Amino acid sequence: MLRKYLFLLLFALVLVACSDDASSDPSDGKETETETSSEPADPFGAYEETLTIAIGQEVDPSDTSLQDGDTPLDNQYTRHVKENLNIEVEHAFTASPSNYDQKVSLAIASNDLPDAMVVGPVELRQLVEADQIADLTEVYENYASPAIKEIIDSSDGVALENVTFDGKMMAIPNSQASADGVHNLWIRKDWLDKLGLEPPKTIEEFKEVAKAFVEQDPDGNGQDDTIGLAGPDTSNKLYANFLESTNNLYGFDGIFSALHAYPGYWLEGEDGQPVYGSILPETKEALSVLRDMYSEGLIDPEMGVREDSGESVISGNTGMFFGPFWMPYGPITDAVTNNPEANWQSYALPLDANGEYTPHLSTTTTQFVVVRKDYEHPEAAMKILNNLLANESEFDPSIGGPGYYPLRLVYAPADEMEVTTVALREVLAGTKEPEDFYDMPAYKLLKSDVDTIHEVKLEPYDNMDIEYWDPEANLGQWTRAYSALVGTAPLVDTEINGVMSLIYSQTETMEDRWVNLKKLEDETFLKIIMGTEPLESFDQFVENWKKQGGEQITEEVAEVVNQ
Repeated sequence: MLRKYLFLLLFALVLVACSDDASSDPSDGKETETETSSEPADPFGAYEETLTIAIGQEVDPSDTSLQDGDTPLDNQYTRHVKENLNIEVEHAFTASPSNYDQKVSLAIASNDLPDAMVVGPVELRQLVEADQIADLTEVYENYASPAIKEIIDSSDGVALENVTFDGKMMAIPNSQASADGVHNLWIRKDWLDKLGLEPPKTIEEFKEVAKAFVEQDPDGNGQDDTIGLAGPDTSNKLYANFLESTNNLYGFDGIFSALHAYPGYWLEGEDGQPVYGSILPETKEALSVLRDMYSEGLIDPEMGVREDSGESVISGNTGMFFGPFWMPYGPITDAVTNNPEANWQSYALPLDANGEYTPHLSTTTTQFVVVRKDYEHPEAAMKILNNLLANESEFDPSIGGPGYYPLRLVYAPADEMEVTTVALREVLAGTKEPEDFYDMPAYKLLKSDVDTIHEVKLEPYDNMDIEYWDPEANLGQWTRAYSALVGTAPLVDTEINGVMSLIYSQTETMEDRWVNLKKLEDETFLKIIMGTEPLESFDQFVENWKKQGGEQITEEVAEVVNQ
């Protein structure tokens, strides 16, 4: 019997040795991703044999930026991944922005996941609890590029904390510029100039401008077809919230914040304990203001049912909307292409009663790439992300927006856009040369930004009105430069007294109750604004919210905050 065990042990040792030799032998012609490999992992290494990865991807059917002949699966981004990494991207499913989360939820419920996909914090927790996704701890350690690690480390541990469960890293987190969480006021300045108006600083001035835009024919076509303020479409929200704190389009974030209302955020109450902003009196007051504006026709009458509010911006019917700095990547580029005189400018407005700008602020980590548990090459997802960060400046957003990049996560230092804005101003002013900004690899597009700014910006360099730009010279670079010098400028030039949420993740009871509570909140608030329910229904909402799990959730938030 002893001889038998010795033979088995010897046989096992021989197998291990052969495995080590095979994994480290470069002559076999294949890249090997085993733990026993003696070769260091290459974050950018191409596979010798073509690897296929089937992903879930959000595809916006209203995005017309793809050049002729390109498709969501065959474009500058997917071709780059194939050429650089030898990875063939396939679609397990696609969905519009309004249906993507539902598609993800169906995939989770049926245990029929794509090889990889982008999810939010709610879906991430569900996937972990269902044991459906791969542990990416070693993938991140071995394959994340130095630049991605540097950016994630700059989040002070927040990014990694959000994907760590029982000591395991279960997803690849993003880490993005803080500017994504501030929703500026975008205004047709040419309309203001035509009507002899100034950008509105207060809520009352804001209502006056909206009224003038609706009633005084600012587009000069003699028709009653203009919208004062856009409202959220079916793909967006009334306001950003603690689980989705960035990139809300056409919501009323700025109006709520100017009234010190922060619905959807967890705040410190008067007693020092957490309280949910949606149940506070300030939110009721803001709903009352919005209700009056809607009844007076100052807000898009089709809000909440319109499929894409950006269409009204592109067509030239809308005069104001709230959105992040990057809206030139959205409808503004098409709006300017259609009408070169459409002078969209961005403002840190309206202000509160004290004349201060008090927006809600976001977490820097909001999205995650997950990999199906049994997918053979989980490192492929990490390599795709490395490839985007390293080569993003090569892509032209005018022939296909960055949303077409497979598994795209946003990676940027928290101050990326502010640094970019200041750098461009200095280059235009002649106080610095482009070369002064070359050695800043974490700011991935900065070199391209400073090298090309004179192609698209015309003199005078300190005037940002649309007539002093040349989009046709390089439309893709204009989109980027306009986002920095117009979209981000208010964040550089304004003292921001922002408000953070106490948490940006779920508690245990939220996993079962939050979907219904959020639905109750969204439906009640929309009905109040649109006048189909009285303002007093807010009080019943608060009572119902507490009874249906809100009180218990508040206690759990307090436990997290007070740890």
